[in-house]
Amino acid sequence: MAEKNIQILDQQGMLQNYAKAVLGMLPLPGAKAEGLPDRTLRIADVKIDANNLAEYVKVCRLRLRDTLPITYPFVLSFPAVMNLLVSKDFPLPAMGMVHMSNKIEQIRPISVSETLTIDVHAENMREHRSGLLVDLVTEITIEGELVWRQFSTFLRKQRTSLSDEPRPEKVDDSPGSAGELPTTTLKVTGKQIAKYADVSGDHNPIHVSKIGAKAFGFPTVIAHGMWTCAAALGILEGRLPDATTYTVDFGKPVLLPAKVAVFTRKTDSGWELALRHPKKEHAHLTAKIEAR
Repeated sequence: MAEKNIQILDQQGMLQNYAKAVLGMLPLPGAKAEGLPDRTLRIADVKIDANNLAEYVKVCRLRLRDTLPITYPFVLSFPAVMNLLVSKDFPLPAMGMVHMSNKIEQIRPISVSETLTIDVHAENMREHRSGLLVDLVTEITIEGELVWRQFSTFLRKQRTSLSDEPRPEKVDDSPGSAGELPTTTLKVTGKQIAKYADVSGDHNPIHVSKIGAKAFGFPTVIAHGMWTCAAALGILEGRLPDATTYTVDFGKPVLLPAKVAVFTRKTDSGWELALRHPKKEHAHLTAKIEAR
């Protein structure tokens, strides 16, 4: 994809982007394009902020090491992702989009001392029975070497030509579906998720404001999907291969405060994970970790 824009974003820019996201909910004629923008946003010369990394591993209950947690580059790329989502040439409004799934490919571990180049673009907008899906793709290179890539799939709920199709039957065979005991449990508080919002820069109202959450149909604030994505890995730290693919499907949101049950299962190719409600047993997250 041809590069058409290079931009470095700061924290103030992030706050402005959320204001743009709210404005994008309004029906302004001609404010949105029809197709995906044919451009890549780049953040160049990214150095790891040791204090931010330390706060991240603390709030996600991970260990501080000399290499980055596999999920941490999401935080580094988030300003570019938001910038793309709120741009006028992005066809879907950012607010109200649902993070459906996430796939991270770690080609090799990233050292905390390395300088990164982060590229973000959108691709593959397609219909779903519940709306439109689009992939936000992030690639991280170091001196031209691809070391990390992510596909974040978002859903914009609306009617499509597939909306009247029958709902496919889902079979849940992920860890915990057969009534086995959890490997461990996690307590999640509003204070903890507010801290994650500060660390990650993701101050979406559904995560930090009860009023904002109710405006989008939630009874209270919910945990970030990428917090659960990171925290779920805590139990497997030290047992993951350097070259790893981490695929996550998000289920029902975690309403705060909460206790979630964590289930793990060893497979021939790696691990399977699930985060579930301890009583209702529905899945908040199901995941696979496989060696590349």
